[in-house]
Amino acid sequence: MSKRRINKIAIIGSGIMGSGIACHFANIGVDVLLLDIVPRELTEKEKASGLTLEDKVVRNRLVNDALTTSIKSKPAPLYHPSFKNRITTGNLEDDIANVADVDWIMEVVVERLDIKQQVFEKLEKHRTPGTLITSNTSGIPIKFMSEGRSEDFQKHFCGTHFFNPARYLKLFEIIPGPKTDQEVLDFLNEYGEKFLGKTSVVAKDTPAFIGNRIGIFSIMSLFHTVKDMDLTVEEVDKLTGPVIGRPKSATFRTVDVVGLDTLVHVANGIKENCPDDERNELFVLPDFINTMVENKWLGSKTGQGFYKKEEKEIKALDLNTLEYREKQRAKFATLELTKTIDKVIDRFKVLVNGKDKAGDFYRKSFAALFAYVSHRIPEITDELYKIDDAMKAGFGWEHGPFQIWDAIGVEKGLELIKAENLDAAKWVNEMLESGSKSFYTVKDGATYAYDIPSKSQEKIPGQDSFIILDNIRKSNEVFKNSGVVVEDLGDGILNVEFQSKMNTIGGDVLAGLNKAIDIAEKDFAGLVVGNQAANFSVGANIGMIFMMAAEQEYDELNMAIKYFQDTMMRMRYSGIPTIAAPHGMSLGGACELSMHADKVVAAAETYIGLVEFGVGVIPGGGGSKEMALRAQDTFRKGDVELNVLQEYFLTIGMAKVATSAYEAFDLGILQKGKDIVVVNKDRQIAVAKQQAKFLADLGYTKPVKRKDIKVLGKQALGMFLVGTDSMEDSNYISEHDQKIANKLAYVMAGGDLSEPTEVSEQYLLDLEREAFLSLCTERKTLERIQHMLKTGKPLRN
Repeated sequence: MSKRRINKIAIIGSGIMGSGIACHFANIGVDVLLLDIVPRELTEKEKASGLTLEDKVVRNRLVNDALTTSIKSKPAPLYHPSFKNRITTGNLEDDIANVADVDWIMEVVVERLDIKQQVFEKLEKHRTPGTLITSNTSGIPIKFMSEGRSEDFQKHFCGTHFFNPARYLKLFEIIPGPKTDQEVLDFLNEYGEKFLGKTSVVAKDTPAFIGNRIGIFSIMSLFHTVKDMDLTVEEVDKLTGPVIGRPKSATFRTVDVVGLDTLVHVANGIKENCPDDERNELFVLPDFINTMVENKWLGSKTGQGFYKKEEKEIKALDLNTLEYREKQRAKFATLELTKTIDKVIDRFKVLVNGKDKAGDFYRKSFAALFAYVSHRIPEITDELYKIDDAMKAGFGWEHGPFQIWDAIGVEKGLELIKAENLDAAKWVNEMLESGSKSFYTVKDGATYAYDIPSKSQEKIPGQDSFIILDNIRKSNEVFKNSGVVVEDLGDGILNVEFQSKMNTIGGDVLAGLNKAIDIAEKDFAGLVVGNQAANFSVGANIGMIFMMAAEQEYDELNMAIKYFQDTMMRMRYSGIPTIAAPHGMSLGGACELSMHADKVVAAAETYIGLVEFGVGVIPGGGGSKEMALRAQDTFRKGDVELNVLQEYFLTIGMAKVATSAYEAFDLGILQKGKDIVVVNKDRQIAVAKQQAKFLADLGYTKPVKRKDIKVLGKQALGMFLVGTDSMEDSNYISEHDQKIANKLAYVMAGGDLSEPTEVSEQYLLDLEREAFLSLCTERKTLERIQHMLKTGKPLRN
């Protein structure tokens, strides 16, 4: 473990990447000095206001404007708006001497070697020996950048390549220079994982490194395949999106967002600098790409690319005529066969055996990808798992090329390659001959990958700091039903992992939660509720609620809601500590579950909130009760208690969703001093387990049930009703919105009690359940639920 600490970093260059990286370091609590050049001339506005080039406001204009633009961009680069206070701006003439006080200097200027070398020359005059100095380059050879610099500079210098946007994309490539100290590489590798929340990958100093070399090949190969197979833009995006575990933007929409010029720049760089690449010809731009570049159809930045928005309609580019036309719906029989296969990894065998055009496409594209990645070892890396890590973290692929190859079968993959008149690297056949039939294996809860030099499966390093549920699910299973799997995490801690579609919370999940608490109370020390799916949970199973309400089975619905409430109360009042580990979408019932755990260990990227208003009801699993309770717990002497209660009321009434775990503290969903945030989601289950064990080792005692919740009765209810009346009168909310809001008001006020009174949690839960049920009898609520089930979007009626 290195003793090196990063308390302050200097980012040189405030463009899109520089400002984004600065924001992410601010996210993790580091002081940031963001520097850029001084403008060479005044704007007309500055001239008119009498400013000169000597004024500080002018000299820092470029950096301040760039940072402001970045902070305002969507998606937001900061976890919380207040984190911008951790960034200090300056310029490279007045403030460069301040780099002497930082622990790390990162250059993020324009991708030109001569300019980067000039910047390094200036920085070296002020840099304190031993300070880390890195370049965020996407492809310029690291060996050229540090030429002529001192020995200390070169020992502490390397490439650190973030992917844009820096907050959201997890890949952090570390590229050593010729003289980089191993200590520097080891430190950055660990720092990226532990503090920045990234997947750190040490790459070789080769053109485009790992992520872009494979990612750009994949796109360029596809550009040629599209023409060969006469596929449309929409068909390709259908085939290369979520069905194979890729982002919704798939291929062409992604290129539009990134910018066609960026892709062309990297592709040209690989073409020129990798003459020995066996697929070099694929990096030659097809004619339709050249035409688009000439026409400046570069994507979102120029208003049109492969897609174009005309008024409210999205049009697609016809790659044959190069004219825009109405979007066409893409449909393939092979994709229909995968609709019942929930796990992406299980779809690949079906896809490559398809009998239609889609099957042909997958066989052709996977053959090219498999052959290509096999030949990149040892050129770009010695370890195959680093290629998979880079593609998952940098391009948002759910599975890397070698994982997909394993899913299809190594021998089947070789057949596909041969059918396309391509060759795999020799080591793949040698692997099969050595007795290894797959690139990866799992043993004792750890993942092993095939190591080419030793011809054996070697444990992938760095796994000790996190728990991979996929690796322990079968061997450590304690209980299972159709809704959950309960696993033994070791050290007396159990984990409940939801297994329903979108991890919705229905009867089986609730039964599984209760069973897990039973088991934990009898034989274990603590319980974690967590999973490693894309999202923690989208909430209660509203399809089940809709069916019961539509059939007017109100007794059954009442029992179902009570069962949910009772389960949440068991989470809070069990004999063992309970830890919730939300991440991604954690909505409605998932938010209620988190609020009833003893502690929340949230991933930084947690989008959590009580969203029940969107389907015409109020939170019915204890969420309305809990917000009333938390409002009361924040009352301080001299507070206007109605104002405090109103804030919590509006959090539910406006269906507010935090855009990060840090924002959830503002909403009262997470609690300061109790709940914690983990930046690296891969470490979340391990940290949750530690927290459960810590609470158990302290000597956990079951909490005493609350009977001291102060509700304000008619005083609060009157205020809420006047407010909703006025909002409905001014058409800010609909009549049905008002009805829902009034029901919530009744619960959070504690009913129409004549004076402030202390009540129990059960009293509020009964009010909450009664309000929820009454709303389920409303036609407009059923319309909202049905619309959400059909479209995934809320209806305002």
